[in-house]
Amino acid sequence: MQLRDMPVSDVMTTEVVSFALDENVQAAMQQLVDRGIDAGPVLDAEGRVVGLLSTGDLIVGEARVHFPTIVNFFGVNVTLPFHEKELDDTMAKALGASVGEVMTAHPRTIGPIDTVEDAATMMHDFNVSRLPVVDDDGRLVGLIARGDIVRAVVVGIDEPSPDEIQQVDGAE
Repeated sequence: MQLRDMPVSDVMTTEVVSFALDENVQAAMQQLVDRGIDAGPVLDAEGRVVGLLSTGDLIVGEARVHFPTIVNFFGVNVTLPFHEKELDDTMAKALGASVGEVMTAHPRTIGPIDTVEDAATMMHDFNVSRLPVVDDDGRLVGLIARGDIVRAVVVGIDEPSPDEIQQVDGAE
């Protein structure tokens, strides 16, 4: 079977690390690190995908943290008006925030019967590396990542069947 005809459900990951909206960001990020993955879907109370939390969300959040500006004035480092407490509060807020506050809301999703080609096209068109796979009610059933598609290609799933090869040979 060629990838263009193969349903996403044949190559998706079904054991997906997911998060709740009110989960602590630091705890969620620790789960990602512990499992060696860089993202997971965020689910509402009914199991519907409402967001995607990635390590990039924390990095972007941390980039918004404004550290004090230090100027060297005639050999003396001078901190421009800034209070250490502001830095501490900003860092605590970034690490103490809920997943719902830092996630990417309304991620692109795909259905289990959509094709792997559809998934690859969406990933390319929307510059995403993974898509939560959802049922008709928007509930999570799996996740397909670029790596899943690459593995399918490498394993040879996209090779033509013997019947397809014979048809090509017979046409010559």
